This record gives sequence, structure tokens and C-alpha cells, in this order.
Amino acid sequence: MEKKRAKALIVGGSIAGISCAHALISAGWDVLLLEKSAGPPTGSPTGAGLGLDPLARRIIRSWLRPQPDLLHKTTVPLTVDQNQATDERKVSRLLARDDNFNFRAAHWADLHGLLYNALPLNIFIWGHLYLSFRVSEDKTSVTVKAKVLQTDQIIEIEGDLLVAADGCLSSIRQSFLPDFKLRYSGYCAWRGILDFSGKENSETIKDIRRAYPDLGKCLYFDLGYGTHSVFYELLNERLNWIWYINQPEPEMKGNSVTMKVSNDMIKNMHQEAKKVWVPELVRVIKETKEPFINAIYDSDPLKQIFWSNVVLIGDAAHPTTPHGLRSTNMSILDAAVLGKCLNKWGADNLISALEEYQSIRLPVTSKQVLHSRRLGRIKQGLTLPDRKPFNPKTASPEECQKLQQEVMPFFSNIPSLLGSAL
Repeated sequence: MEKKRAKALIVGGSIAGISCAHALISAGWDVLLLEKSAGPPTGSPTGAGLGLDPLARRIIRSWLRPQPDLLHKTTVPLTVDQNQATDERKVSRLLARDDNFNFRAAHWADLHGLLYNALPLNIFIWGHLYLSFRVSEDKTSVTVKAKVLQTDQIIEIEGDLLVAADGCLSSIRQSFLPDFKLRYSGYCAWRGILDFSGKENSETIKDIRRAYPDLGKCLYFDLGYGTHSVFYELLNERLNWIWYINQPEPEMKGNSVTMKVSNDMIKNMHQEAKKVWVPELVRVIKETKEPFINAIYDSDPLKQIFWSNVVLIGDAAHPTTPHGLRSTNMSILDAAVLGKCLNKWGADNLISALEEYQSIRLPVTSKQVLHSRRLGRIKQGLTLPDRKPFNPKTASPEECQKLQQEVMPFFSNIPSLLGSAL
């Protein structure tokens, strides 16, 4: 008689969750993914831009067989990592530049769609709100309780493993760590994407390309005094910008770190941008429809990321600030390592598999989260115990080199478990 395949229940249908679905299916597991949204993202793209490192891209291509080139077609190169200072005269000056920065830029919705469309549709349970879970007394199974949002019916689903891919505000994590709280960074980010399709020859676009000559291949960091911005191009004639502003922690509504903004807030932001950034960037910001605010949080690294047959991945395991471009890359790598560990040990040795996953990922993600935190504080001109606030005007070349992405711990590290498999 054929042995029953092991079954994983994944809570969360964002990039971490669907990456995990790919990795676990590749490892021979059955997968069910619960997501509270009524269906996959459609219509106007949501979310913002992100940067994919070489290892994350290799992992994604392995999941997209037989069409691995699809990833290349939905991303644009980021071959340059450039930090520059903008002073009160609106003059930009180079601080540090890496011409061998081998990342690619993607829109969140494009990457999500790519990964989602490469999965079997029958693994998704849309419109189901996760409520709770319980592990069996003998620790061999886990049962998830969820509400069907269309009917308010409560259902239960049983599996061998529960994967928490439910984001930085993870309620599954909270059940193990009831006192856990996210740490507010001290700043928020205005974010937006300017869609300039059909307007390539407009004055705004011509001027921005003159002011940022490597746009289309460069990740630009502009540092002002006590603030910084990020700027790069996405596929399909879109410009992605982020502007970080030091401020007290805002009052967040609901289960989100994203704030809806009023017209008055946007107008005020435009006026402040004129005081800080070059006119070409200000025009891009002003012409962007529906900018939004992210409150920036992370957390001190966790001591463990699994409990019996429940495991955390992605932002549920390591909430991080965005300055090291780690969030999506860590989620993809978490999923790949978890899949390889499960494949190596088999469902009968689940605890050994989860122990190895934790032992590989925790040392890496812990250092990367803390480095991203430090980088954010430096670029925002905030205090650190071991140094004076960063001042772009007086910073030494050595200080400026430390702004670059390549100084991230484990920047080029490939876990040996993955090495030959990609």
C-alpha cells in the first residue's frame, strides 16, 4: 500500500507563503494554503518595488521550470548601488558606488503573480480567515481552525505541519510569544510608484533621466540631513520611490503597518519634499497617484522559530526594516531551506528537519535584521551607541563605503544544503 504523503498547512498567501508552497511541493509534500483575501491580486497592481538578490533569483528559477526565463522578463537590472548626498542647494554629490551590484528590481504584484501562476490552483483556500490551531497530544498532527468569510462558517483542517507565513504581525507567532512586540524604528516611509506609460517623452521623465543618468540599472540612495530616499525604475514604465521621515510612532488602525493618507497629508508631504530633494525628484513624487505611508518596524531576533510541528517563515520569523533589501529575499531563502530540510529528513523526522532549518537560518537572519536596523539609523542620521550621527557633509570615504549593500552580513552566502540543488 502506498504511503500517505505528508501534508503542510500554510497560513498566508503573500510571497513568503507561495514561495513555501513551491518549496514544499518540490520536497514531495501536499500543501494547502489558507488566505483571508477573496482571491489572488487582480486588476491594478498593489504593493511596491523590491530588489531580488542572485540567490533568490536562482531559487525562483528552479521553481519556474520549464520556464525559468520568465523571471528575467518581469524584472529589470540593478547593476549599480549608489549612495549620494543632496545638500540644501539641491546639489547631489557621490558618497559611494558599487558597479557590480547584481540585483534585479521587481514590482511586488509582478513577482507574486509569477509565483502564483506556477502553482496548482487547487492548493489555495481563498477567503478563509485563520483563527487558531491546536497540536495533537502525540505531536504528530496539527489542526487549524478558520472562518469562511463568505458564510461565517467555522471549519477545521488537519495536517502534519503548520507553516506561519502570516507576516510581521503574525498571530501564530503571538500564540507562542504572547509578550512579543514589534519595535518602532523611529521613522515612517512615504512610498509611491509613478506610472509614466505613454509619457516617456514628457518633461518630467526627460528631466529625471538627466538628473539620474543610470536610472534603469541603478539603485539610488539619496541622503539629506536626517533623512534619505530610495529611487529606482521598474518594468513597464514605472518609477519606484521611498522617502523616510523621522517622526514619533503613528497610531496604526487595524492589523496593518500601512496607513491610508488624506489629501492634506499628501499636500504637506509635497511641500516638505521641495525643501529637501532636487526639483526633478519632487516632480516625480508630486505626479505619483495614491502615495501611502508605511510605519517602519522590526524586532529583536527571536531565539527560536519552530515549536513542535509549527514553524515560522518570512516576516513572521524575522520582521526587518527595508534598508538591506532583505525581507523578500529572506522569505524566499527561508522557504527553499525549509523545503530542502524536509526533503532530506522526511516527514517521519519532522523535528530534526525543523531543527536543521532553524540552525541554518537563525544565525543569518538575526545578523541581517540587526544590520538593516543599523543601516537605517545611520542613513536617517539617528544616534547609535558606538558612533556619532552620520553627516553626509563630513563623512569619510570609509564611513560612506559602509552604506553599501555589499557590507550586509552573509551577503553572498549560499547554504551548503542548497548549493548543488540550484
